[in-house]
Amino acid sequence: MNERHIIRAGEANERDVYEYALLRIVPRVERGERINAGVLVYCRAQGYVGARTHLDEARLLALDPAADVAGVRAALRAVEDLCGGGEAAGQAAPDDAGRRFRWLIAPRSTVVRPGPVHTGLTTDPAAETDRLLDLLVR
Repeated sequence: MNERHIIRAGEANERDVYEYALLRIVPRVERGERINAGVLVYCRAQGYVGARTHLDEARLLALDPAADVAGVRAALRAVEDLCGGGEAAGQAAPDDAGRRFRWLIAPRSTVVRPGPVHTGLTTDPAAETDRLLDLLVR
């Protein structure tokens, strides 16, 4: 654990709790293999929900040479659009950030699946989204 994760008694804590889940690609469910392709981050205190994705096409095709790369890219783009809100979010546009995050992390039997939810502390959830993408996906 490094210094940025430690809260000492008597110190002000200006960081907010956030939740995150990895987006995983499971091209062939019968094999159980998966690759990380993105991260979802939700910070209730700041009303933030965001997603960053990165598809390693070579790794995907190594798991399944017949994988629908265009379909996977479209699904990942749809997750980012939903997090961004506005017209791109479709019917979810009027929903608050928490509701959109909960919908995205709900288990479903598709090629793009959310992993378990974890928590952390941050002052900048957008920067944390980028950091987690670099740390856990790329």
